[in-house]
Amino acid sequence: GDDLGSEHSMLMSPEVWRKHLKPCVKKIIQRAKEIKPDILIAFHSDGYIEPVIPDLIEVGVDILQAVQPECMNPAKLKERYKDRLSFWGTIGAQSTMPLGTPNEVKRIVKERIMNVGRGGGLYIAPSHTLEPPTPWENIVAFFETVETFGKY
Repeated sequence: GDDLGSEHSMLMSPEVWRKHLKPCVKKIIQRAKEIKPDILIAFHSDGYIEPVIPDLIEVGVDILQAVQPECMNPAKLKERYKDRLSFWGTIGAQSTMPLGTPNEVKRIVKERIMNVGRGGGLYIAPSHTLEPPTPWENIVAFFETVETFGKY
């Protein structure tokens, strides 16, 4: 039940998701939390899924993975959901990492740490698998910046 979103919209209407998939997701999460109450639930979906984020929180999702900045604004998500949801990703695997310069990567990583990481709840990472043509220098820039600014 993942990948609910495309680049600009959900793959199905929020109403269809709520009717057919949300009850299943809720049942799975409830069962997991019955067995291990302190478990953290990460829900994966690429793309734009903003309409169902409140529903995901309601059924027990703790971490949204992989927040694609090409599809949703990570800073606005943090502002809206504060400590009710953690965010995993936020660094563009389609934009920043393959197409940016090392300085752009550093700037954006630092910005995400400051905006989305403030108060906790950021698992900073590229939003997806890094593939060619991602320059090695950008990968190094990512890790160096996380090492320098990633403690909050």
